[in-house]
Amino acid sequence: MTLDDWAEFPETSEFHMEVVEGVLSVAPRPLPLHQIVLGRLVYLITRGLPMDLVAVNEMEMVISTVPLTVRSPDVLVAPTSVIQANPPRIGAKDVSLVIEVLCEGSKRTDENDKYFEYADAGIEHYWIVDLAPPISLLAYRLVDGDYENFGEHTGSAALAFAFADTTVKLDLDALIDVRAQRS
Repeated sequence: MTLDDWAEFPETSEFHMEVVEGVLSVAPRPLPLHQIVLGRLVYLITRGLPMDLVAVNEMEMVISTVPLTVRSPDVLVAPTSVIQANPPRIGAKDVSLVIEVLCEGSKRTDENDKYFEYADAGIEHYWIVDLAPPISLLAYRLVDGDYENFGEHTGSAALAFAFADTTVKLDLDALIDVRAQRS
């Protein structure tokens, strides 16, 4: 599959679709709790970033064009100017943070395949959120082309972004509290 083929592929709300080395990858859509977590992460991270950066959820990101690999990370951080241009997809070179929230069907892909793909693409920060109690966040940072573990967090976490010289505070337990949406 080429990028032109992918651009012509019909959208669907029934499945989560990506392209991995030219082959279509289809998975069930995430459940509602997963969606709530994504919304909270986008809001909290954007709130802590400088104005020239923004977090978005489930945006297509081109890892490579030959062979084509297009991922739709749960959350990514990119320049506000790029996102405001409203592109259908973004190049990995413009992404400074990717977050994947584990779910039953994605754990192996998120912890293995995407780990290496994102590092090879030069994405500086990669975070993995596990909603299994206790909710945890594993933070990786790119050092000399490989990800290094920069902390495993539960409860409240203060996470530093090297690219923005800022720290974002997250209450990981509140990510799944639907009532927290209203506060």
